[in-house]
Parts: sequence; C-alpha cells; structure tokens
Amino acid sequence: MNTSRRILLTGLAGLAVAPTAAAAAAPMAEPGEVTVAEERFARTIAAAHAPDVTCAWQAERYADAHWPEYVAAARAVIGARV
Repeated sequence: MNTSRRILLTGLAGLAVAPTAAAAAAPMAEPGEVTVAEERFARTIAAAHAPDVTCAWQAERYADAHWPEYVAAARAVIGARV
C-alpha cells in the first residue's frame, strides 16, 4: 500500500472515531503525556486532514503544527485495536 493511500485511510479512521466537533471539545494533550505511538498516529491523522493533502510538504507542515489536536482520535483508534 502506498503512503498516500495509508494516510488517507488513517484519516478516515480518525474521522470515524472522533468527529471534528468531539475533537474540538477535547482538551489538547501535552507533548510529555503522549506515547511515541500516539504521537506518530496523531501526526498521520493530522496529515490526512491537511487542507491540501495533494502536497506532501504542506501536509507534513500541517501535521507538525496540529498533531496535539488529534491525540484523542489516535488514542481511540489504538484503544480499539487492543
């Protein structure tokens, strides 16, 4: 599976678990409270939600800036897989 498809599917999984309204209501996680797996998955979900997903560079910048907002979604997906 190529990277863009993986990012797209991860973003869709994040949307299914934590809609935008619920993610906005959830408090942002502090970087010290997040595991490496949660941070990486949150960055992947954030990259999939970038305004211009077709540009990998802009998606990566968006993910770097907004990944704490997606930690709740990442935790929900990781928790569902366990």
